[in-house]
Amino acid sequence: MLGIIILVAILAIAFFLWRKSQKVVVIERGGELKTVRKFDFKPYFVWPSAVAILILFILAISIRTVSVGHAMVKFNVITKRFSVAHEGITLVLPFVYRTKVYDLRRQEYTMSAKKGEGKKKNIDDSLWSPTKEGLQVGIDLTCWYKIAPDKVVAVHRGIGPDFAEKVVRPAIRSVVRHVISEYAIMDVYSAHRQQIQEEIEKRIKQLLEPDGFVIEDVILRDVHFTADFAKAIERKQIAQQEAERMEYVLEKEQKEAERKKIEAQGTARAIEIVSVQLKRNPEYIKYLYVDKLSDKIKVIVADQSTILDLKGMLEEK
Repeated sequence: MLGIIILVAILAIAFFLWRKSQKVVVIERGGELKTVRKFDFKPYFVWPSAVAILILFILAISIRTVSVGHAMVKFNVITKRFSVAHEGITLVLPFVYRTKVYDLRRQEYTMSAKKGEGKKKNIDDSLWSPTKEGLQVGIDLTCWYKIAPDKVVAVHRGIGPDFAEKVVRPAIRSVVRHVISEYAIMDVYSAHRQQIQEEIEKRIKQLLEPDGFVIEDVILRDVHFTADFAKAIERKQIAQQEAERMEYVLEKEQKEAERKKIEAQGTARAIEIVSVQLKRNPEYIKYLYVDKLSDKIKVIVADQSTILDLKGMLEEK
């Protein structure tokens, strides 16, 4: 905005000088008097004004604005020194400085098997790495990082603006392969996934922070296997579920067998008690017989000489 204002001021001054450098004269043409403007060069007035316009023009093209969250690295080709301009307005003299703007906000680098998610949008950019057993496993990962504000000159001098592909990507791939190779494939799949993620983040920090990068977080997004291994896992899970079902059936049958055993033991004990009672009192069999009869039957004739009073026997019971 300030540059536009200065350019408008330059145009206004130029127009003013153009008007001042002319004078009005009257000439005769064809018997008629005409008024015309002629250029009247006045060095004492024009040259200082021209210098002022030049200065204003240089000032206008030297004004640069650094956006929020960014930093501009300036290299002075005369003194061969670097400086950094942070958010706001800064002056960059033409032919004196070479500049490059860097984003200091959080950036992400994603490597994913899904097309369109990672930095390599049109290919499968997943990280394939051998495990402890030598089996291949694919890792989808996102790393959040940013340039340390006090290291932006070091990044510019030592790496350059394409640091993501030159340094960040190779570092992540190298660390992931080293860490995954220390774990078994099933540990990567489930048991030690969080531990692996923390170990990857720790090693990436150790590798990249000395170069001027701040590693904020590393996310292990997904783990996938080759088609053959995925089928093997599926078969194993099916077999495990079948084994668990059979174990349940066997446990159920075992409990049923135990129940029948206890029931049989109880029946045998009851028979033993009845047998003892019959030896002591033979009439006990009659009591058992009567006890099983309907309550509506009150008297029964056992033989011509024996009449059983069921009601009395039940009352005695």
